[in-house]
This record gives sequence, structure tokens and C-alpha cells, in this order.
Amino acid sequence: MSIPLRFAVFGNPIKHSYSPLMHSLFAQQFGIDLRYDKQLVPLDSFASTVGDFFAQGGTGLNITVPFKLEAYEIAKQGLSPRARAAGSVNTLWQEQGIIHGDNTDGIGLVRDLERLGVNLSQQRILLIGAGGASRGALLPLLQRQCAALHIANRTVSKAEELVHLMQDLQVLSPEQGLTASALDAIPGAWDVIINASSSSLSDAPIDIPASVFTPQSFVYDMLYAASGQTAFLKQAQEAGVERVSDGLGMLVYQGAEAFRIWHQQLPDGLPVLETLRQALQQA
Repeated sequence: MSIPLRFAVFGNPIKHSYSPLMHSLFAQQFGIDLRYDKQLVPLDSFASTVGDFFAQGGTGLNITVPFKLEAYEIAKQGLSPRARAAGSVNTLWQEQGIIHGDNTDGIGLVRDLERLGVNLSQQRILLIGAGGASRGALLPLLQRQCAALHIANRTVSKAEELVHLMQDLQVLSPEQGLTASALDAIPGAWDVIINASSSSLSDAPIDIPASVFTPQSFVYDMLYAASGQTAFLKQAQEAGVERVSDGLGMLVYQGAEAFRIWHQQLPDGLPVLETLRQALQQA
């Protein structure tokens, strides 16, 4: 009898995680035998817990709050370009004794938008928020050859820092525009509007001009809810937007990319997304 490959998600808190269910469903698509646990890691022992996991034969780790920056430091010898651009790591594995790290959040976002029929090429994209979620999304969004990307944040300097970071990384094509502003100074209307802030956690609208929305805009909230509705999506619909989505698909597709890294096979996210939506509604 073969020994199942060992995986886990590390976080604090971790009780809410759907990663074990998600990866077991991915594995079923390929007949892969694995064990996937969720582990509450003490705030002061993340590095030693990661070391113990791999020393004991573990294959791969997903990392969630608040450890993504520590994971970046642990994987500094083996960072992917996406991880370097994001400045954080949510996926770890080991090769020849070296721990490698990637950030799959941004590609998870992009693939979910594409599932929803959004073609990002030559689109004007508004990204709200300048924290880790925004930084992780920037490189994959720019790589889809959007025409313009604007970062809006309550503190303008943080949005400007992300613009300078992408310029320093030299990931912009000559025709792409990357700009920043305060929330109340967002110029014009936008084709795709993505909320990467935590505003919907407090069930509050964001103080942005209503003119950013058009009936043709596609509006996405990285946070997700059992109903599929968040405060930001309601705000957009009240402004006349018809096409909206929460971020449950982003969760699924970032997990699918981590699975691909570990197993060299990309699972079908759609049936897993449907199962997770049902689980969320029944929770």
C-alpha cells in the first residue's frame, strides 16, 4: 500500500479553511492519493513548524494569514517571479533541500475572471486597495495586456508605492498605463473594477465616485459570501452595474494553481467551485 502524499494549510486562525475539501476534490479528478490537513500554527513558531513539516516528509504547504510574509522569507532562495512581485508567498514546496515559494492569488483571480467571460486584454482596470491582495494581483493582471490599471487607496502613498514597484520590476509594456490616486479622486469610468480591500468585512460601501461604474462594467470583490453578495457588489448594482461576482472562484483557482505546481496537473475548478458554494451556504 502506498503512503499518501502529505499536504497542509498553515494559518492562524485556520478553522474556516476550505482547503482540505478543495484539494481532496482536485485529487479525485486524477486518482491521486493524498492527505491534506489544516493546522493552527502558533504566531511565534511558523518557521520551525514549516521546517518540521518538510523534515517529516511533507510535500507541499498552502500559507494563509498572517504568515505569507514569513513564508516569503523562508523561500528566498527559491522564489518565483510571481512571488517576488507579490512580496508574499502562499504556496511552498521543497526541491533538493531548498524550499521554494510562489504566490498563486493573482493567477487565481485572473482565471476566475476569465471563467466569468471577462477578457482582460486592452481593458481599463480599477484596483481598489493597496495591501497584499492588490500587490499579489498586479503582475498577473498586467501580463494579460490590460490597456490601463489604476490603483486607488485611502492612503495615496501606498498606492503610489505599488506603481513604483511595478516600474522597478520592469513588467510594464510600453503602451500600458499604471497610475494611482486616493479613493475619492479616481478619474473616469472603468471596464473592470476589483475590490481588493477588506471593506466588505464591515458591510460598508466604499467612498468612491459613482462615475467609476457604468452599466457595462464588470465588478469583482475578492471577498466572498454565502449568498454571493457583498457590500461592494450591492454598491455597484445600485449604481447600475449588472455583471458582478464575489471572490469564491478566486479561492478555488488559486488552489488549483498550487495543485498544478505540486502535481504537474491542472484540475477543473468549476465542479469544485460549485461544491464549495453549496458548503458555504450550508455552513
